[in-house]
Formats: sequence, C-alpha cells, structure tokens
Amino acid sequence: MNRVILVFDIDGVVRDVSGSYRRAIADAVEHFTAGAFRPNSLDIDSLKSEGVWNNDWQASFELVCRYFEGIGRSRNQLAFNYDELVAFFQSRYRGPDDRNWTGYICDEPLLLSPAYLENLTVGGIVWGFFSGAMRDEAAYVLEGKLGLNSPVLVAMEDAPGKPDPTGLFAAIEQLENMHGLPNNLPVIYAGDTVADIYTIVKAREVQPNRVWLGMGILPPHVLDDSVRCEAYAASLKNAGAAAVFRNVEELTASRIREIIKTAVSTAPTQTMCADSRKTAVETASTQTMSGWCADSRK
Repeated sequence: MNRVILVFDIDGVVRDVSGSYRRAIADAVEHFTAGAFRPNSLDIDSLKSEGVWNNDWQASFELVCRYFEGIGRSRNQLAFNYDELVAFFQSRYRGPDDRNWTGYICDEPLLLSPAYLENLTVGGIVWGFFSGAMRDEAAYVLEGKLGLNSPVLVAMEDAPGKPDPTGLFAAIEQLENMHGLPNNLPVIYAGDTVADIYTIVKAREVQPNRVWLGMGILPPHVLDDSVRCEAYAASLKNAGAAAVFRNVEELTASRIREIIKTAVSTAPTQTMCADSRKTAVETASTQTMSGWCADSRK
C-alpha cells in the first residue's frame, strides 16, 4: 500500500475555536479599545484572509492598532504593549489561574474523532499535527480530549509561525523517522485559514520534487451562511487549496488518494509545473466547494 503523509492544523480543524480563541480575540480588542470596537467574526475573517495573521495574539494586536489608526492615532502612540495584550488574552482563553484552566478552552467542541484517525491509519495514511497553538493548549485537546498517546506535534514553541513551512517540515521529518518512511511521499496539510494553505504553497516552492497538497477545511462559524460559506471556500481555493471540505472527517483515505491521483496524473513531470498543478487544484476545489456550501442551505 502506498503511504501518504497527512498533517493537520488543530484550531478550526480538530477543535471548534469560534467560541474560544476567536472570542478571546474579540474580548482583547474590545478591552484595549476601551469598549469602542469589538470585532465580529467577519472582521476577524477579513484580517486572517490576508494570510499572515495566524497567531491570534498578533491578530488581536493588529486589530487594535488598525482601529486607532482609523481614528487618526498612530500605533506608536498607543498606551499599551503587546505583553499586556497577551496576558489579557490568555486570562480569557485559559482562565485567570494558569494552573487550573477554567476559560474558553474548556468548552471547545471536537471536530474529529479517534475512530476517524484510526481509519486513516488502516488506510495507509500517516498523520501528525502542526499548529500555531501553544504546545500545552494543543496537548489539551489531542491528549486530554482525544486520548492520543504522544502524537507527533509541532507547536508554537517549536517553529516560526505560518505561513513559514519550517514547522511543517519538522512534523514530516518526525513522522518519517517514527515510521521508517522514505522522504519523498506525498504530503497533505489540512487547515482552515489562508495562512495554512500558503504554508503548503511555500513548502512546494522549497521542495518542488515532492507532491504537496493543501486541503481547506471550512471552520464551523461559516457553515450556516451559504453566501459566507462560498466566499470562505473561494478564499481557500484562491490561496491554493487542492480541495475544500465542510468537515475534516470528509477527508477520508480514499478521497485523499483520489485527489493525489488527479494531481499527479495532470502533471507532465515529477516536479509538477505550476500551470498543470493549478489545473488539478482548481478542478478539485470547484467540485467540492459547490457541494459543501449547498448542503448548508438545505
């Protein structure tokens, strides 16, 4: 059986963070604008669609700065610093006692099950995780909620933030060493943001002799609005996603192999020239997007 490496993002893919990280962003921005501006979900999505605001602390800080710049104040004149914002954010996300978490993190719904991961393993898919979350916050869901035993995880402390692919490369290397795999297997990265998809695009630029495919996962907060769902899916597709899925568990072993087969069969060379790769990606994305967002209207 031909093996495939699948690396998951965590937030918005493994767990629903619409009521946790994203809520903490809104809380922090509201607090540091003295109640003048509380970003809604669209505001946050708009910022993250730029592809460089994967870190939610930095996203919160940027939203505060942009608010004040919009009313004529330079960010250099602001009377707070980044560390203060991070501390406030964490007090909401983890709770006031860092040794006994009672914050928003405690109420994050899971978006995949251990059975799904087991089915991937049976299907020849080797999997791990690369996330911009702090290691203990990622472990809270992977080990604490899913019951995984020391899964391969590259977290915030281990690598530069996305879309830098260094962390993705590190996760892949760990999986290859753990399972005795060759270093030329196809790689898929499943994520819910433009920065996630840009990460796989940059990985392909660094190592063009390998098959790299980004799978866009629609986050729960866009699924109930068909127009927003279509727009969000389009942003992932335009960033370079090979396919867009409504939920990560739709990314089965058989579907993975179909997408890889399509991508490889349309490429005339092993390096997959940019034009042929785009054709395969756009075809898969368009077919998938139309189905998922239509489902939300039923």
